Amino acid sequence: MIQFLIKGLLRDRQRSLLPLLVVTIGVMLTVFMHAWVTGVMGDSVEFNARFETGHVKVTTRAYAENAGQIPIDLSLEGAGEMLNILHSKYPDMAWVERTRFGGLIDVPDESGETISQGPVTGLAIELLNENSGEKERMNLTNALVRGHFPDEPGEILISNHLFEKLGISLGREVTLITTSMYGSMVFHNFRISGTLSFGMGSLDKGTLIMDLEDARHVLDMEDATAEILGFFGPGYFEPEKAEAMCRVFNEKYSDPKDEFSPLMQNMRSYPQIANLLDMAGLMAFIITAAFIMVMSIVLWNTGLISGLRRYGEMGVRLAIGESKGHVYRSLISESVAIGLAGSVAGTLAGMLCAYILQEKGLHFDVNMDTAAVMMPSTFRAHITPITYWVGFIPGLISTVLGTMLSGIGIFKRKTAELFKELE
Repeated sequence: MIQFLIKGLLRDRQRSLLPLLVVTIGVMLTVFMHAWVTGVMGDSVEFNARFETGHVKVTTRAYAENAGQIPIDLSLEGAGEMLNILHSKYPDMAWVERTRFGGLIDVPDESGETISQGPVTGLAIELLNENSGEKERMNLTNALVRGHFPDEPGEILISNHLFEKLGISLGREVTLITTSMYGSMVFHNFRISGTLSFGMGSLDKGTLIMDLEDARHVLDMEDATAEILGFFGPGYFEPEKAEAMCRVFNEKYSDPKDEFSPLMQNMRSYPQIANLLDMAGLMAFIITAAFIMVMSIVLWNTGLISGLRRYGEMGVRLAIGESKGHVYRSLISESVAIGLAGSVAGTLAGMLCAYILQEKGLHFDVNMDTAAVMMPSTFRAHITPITYWVGFIPGLISTVLGTMLSGIGIFKRKTAELFKELE
C-alpha cells in the first residue's frame, strides 16, 4: 500500500510537487537561519576568546585575582615546563603564550629630547614564529594598515590611531617605557615596522604588539609568561569540555594556599564573557524558535489546504467502499512521505548554503569605535549537530499535523457531502 501511495504521489505532480517544493524551501530557510544565527552569535564570543580569554586560560592564582591590573609581577614561571604538560595532556588543543603589559611610547628627536608620548597597552605574542597561528587567530593580516610584520627582533606594531597621533613614520625608533616583572623601570628602543587597525576603539587607541621573546628580554621574564591560552581544535568554545578540563587540571596542579600555583579558567569564569555567552545562546534560541514557529505555521497551512482540496477525491474513495479510517491513514502516510522527502532535501540545501558561509563568511564594514563588546568584521554560519535535525520540526511534524487536522473533516462529513466537492 505504501508503494502504491508513493507511486501515486510521483505520478500526480499537482498533488505532490507544490507541497514538496514548499516543504523543501521552508526547511532550507529554517536550517540556514539556525546555522547563520548560531554562527553570528558564536563569532562574537570567539572574537573575545581570540583576543582576551582563550577557551581556557592558565595563569597564577594571584594573577587571575588581579587580571584587570595586568600584574606581570604575578606571571607564571616555568612556562616551558607548563606548556609541555598542557601539550601532553591535551594534544588536541592549540596552546599559546601571551604577556600583557602597560607602558608609554616616547618619540625622541635627533638629540634625544621627547617630541611626543602616548600610553600603550602592550601585547606580546609569538609573532616571529610562523607556526604559532597567532596572526591568523587574531586576524592581524587583515588589520595591517601600513608597513609590514616584524621579521626580526626589535621591531613592533602599533595601532594606526596612535601612529598618526604621535606623528611618526615607519622605521622610526621609539622608546618603550614600562616596568619589568620584578618592578624595575625599563627603557628599551624599538623600530616601528607597521600599523594596525582592528575597527574597535578599545584596541585601536593604543595597542602595541611585539614578539614574545622581545618582551621576555625587556621585561626580565626568562621562561615566564603572564598567560597561556588554550583553543579547541574546531575553533568554537565547548563549555562542558572546558569545565571538566579546568576541574581536573586544578585538582592536580593548583594549590589554593600557593598564590603562584597555576590555575586554569574557562571563558565562563569571566562575568562579562559569561553574560555574553548566555545572551548569545538566548538570542540564538529566540530567533531560531521564532523562525521555526513561522515556518511551521506556513507548512501546517500547506498540509491543511492540501487536505481540504482533496475532499472530492475522498468522497469518491468512500463511495467505492474504502473505509474512512483507511482514507485518513493514507492521507497521513502521504503527508509523512512528502514531509520526509522535503525535509531531507531542504536540510541538504540549507546545510550547503550554511557551509559556504561558514567557509567564506560575510564581511561588514562596521565602525565599532563605541562598542562595549568586541565584534568581528566577518560573520560566518556555524553548522552544529542541531542543524542536522532542526529542519524536521517544521518540515515533517507541521506538515503531518496540518494533514491530520484537515483529514478530521472526513469523519465529520457524510460521503455524499464529500462527493459534492467534485462539483
